[in-house]
Amino acid sequence: MTGRFCRVEPLDPAHHAADLFEANRADAAGRNWTYLGADGFEELAPYRAWLDRMAAGTDPMFHAIIDLTTGRAVGVASYLRIDPANGVIEVGHINYSPRLQRRPAATEAMYLMMARVFDELGYRRYEWKCDDLNQPSRAAAARLGFTYEGTFRQAIVYKGRNRDTAWFSILDGEWPALKAAFERWLAPENFDAAGRQKQSLAAIRG
Repeated sequence: MTGRFCRVEPLDPAHHAADLFEANRADAAGRNWTYLGADGFEELAPYRAWLDRMAAGTDPMFHAIIDLTTGRAVGVASYLRIDPANGVIEVGHINYSPRLQRRPAATEAMYLMMARVFDELGYRRYEWKCDDLNQPSRAAAARLGFTYEGTFRQAIVYKGRNRDTAWFSILDGEWPALKAAFERWLAPENFDAAGRQKQSLAAIRG
């Protein structure tokens, strides 16, 4: 899946692990791992081993996000809970390194993954779930056009505590208007010479 700013491709630890590990080192405090199932990694070898396990299956289906400016992997995201019979799929295991956060490629990667699901695969429902305490993830879901559906209390246990899980979704009937908003936001004319947005995605969605 290729856009103007990034490419989203199946995770290949042999090819992507070193770039991802280096990009994640910019998150010195390890905050990105707070609400993920794994903890941060101090060395490349155990991180590579973890990526090998993650890439071995088909659900979740892990992808690397490649910065087209540098050609290097700067984040991961996956499709999971894949249910073709009912046309339902979730996006998750999202880990954006500081080299991807708050950049146009971060939004474009999510747009590309949505477009694959709705336009190419014909799914009916696209889900986003996160720890109810994860305010950045909740804010990202809202910005990207997901609708909050409720919170499943004590849904799972991870990292030694109960997790309440907030559920969000986009439906196929909502996608055409949302797609148009993404395309307006990602258009070259929406960015100035320094790469700053002229109009926010929220303003375009209006």
